[in-house]
Amino acid sequence: MGSIYQRGEIFWIKYRDHGQVIRESSKSDKRADAERLLKSREGEIADGKPAGIYFDRVTFDELAKGFLADYRINQRKSLERAERSIRRVLAEFKGVRVPEITTPRIQEFIEQRLGEGAAPASVNRELAALKRALNLGARQTPPLVQRVPWVPMLRENNVRKGFFEHGEFLAVRSALPDYLGGVVTFAYKSGWRLEEILTLKWSQVDLGQGVVRLEPGTTKNDQGRELYLDAELSELLGALHAARKTAERISPFVFTNEAGKDRIKDFYKAWVSACIECGFYTIDDQGRKKPPKRFHDFRRTAIRNMVRAAIPERVAMTISGHKTRAVFDRYNIVSSEDLKAAAARHEAYLQGQPGTKLGTIVDLAEKKAAESKD
Repeated sequence: MGSIYQRGEIFWIKYRDHGQVIRESSKSDKRADAERLLKSREGEIADGKPAGIYFDRVTFDELAKGFLADYRINQRKSLERAERSIRRVLAEFKGVRVPEITTPRIQEFIEQRLGEGAAPASVNRELAALKRALNLGARQTPPLVQRVPWVPMLRENNVRKGFFEHGEFLAVRSALPDYLGGVVTFAYKSGWRLEEILTLKWSQVDLGQGVVRLEPGTTKNDQGRELYLDAELSELLGALHAARKTAERISPFVFTNEAGKDRIKDFYKAWVSACIECGFYTIDDQGRKKPPKRFHDFRRTAIRNMVRAAIPERVAMTISGHKTRAVFDRYNIVSSEDLKAAAARHEAYLQGQPGTKLGTIVDLAEKKAAESKD
């Protein structure tokens, strides 16, 4: 059994844990507070749990190190983003003891970040890093976190809805330099991510079988996939392969820069110029022209076109590389033209039902009025 004693006006408790004598301040001048703390510590030890004093010594700095170590050990592709998020969280909780990281303290952090102008999506990434670090600490042996507080998340409204109609795609492709024409064509038809296209190598292309493969572990979700080439893409890659044989320096990449010697790394300026030339731009507060369309819009466009072409959605998800239905649905944008077409098909269906008199209600009313006059 433990004991209670005083140092000045503050009551302290003394107890044993695995043979080690531990003295702990109750931080109170009331004996009842010390009695409750001693009872709590004895209960923790009886249950085989580490005494709460151990958790009080852990700071968030230690949890942050464990969080990043977990990313490195599991070779997560989002390590760089995780480092940015945890760095911002550390700016607020550096040196803070874990029991002091409570939900009200986290809410203060959220208000501070929003007051600094941070987007809700950015704050959520930081909160996710905080929550992950706490959960990893709670799973350690022995645990570093006694109780994980509730971490509130913000509502995000960052779903982009941009896409290209076919004429818009043709216009932008025509305005881009020739070496980028193949890139946008491949993106428009495949729905692949930009990095997947720019890093595509000839070792992944089988022109004989007409298929392009992404190996497992090279994609965002680590799943491999295949794309069978249509006539245009087959002709495009065939021409690029033939040109590769005559190049001064043979590159392993399918899509190369303007010099034809290395992979394409960045073409933002060319993209902006092409969009402005086609009239796809807005004017910001400083009078500068900025294109509202992004290269990533080709991904949404390809998915929408596949669904329009009556390709089964599961097949479309396999081609584009979407792992979950929820994310796929975010990319399957419904445009006003889709809604108009749906209305026309609905009307045609109803007009074809047995007993339906052809024409609109107005036509029928006029016809009925004319018959009554006769």
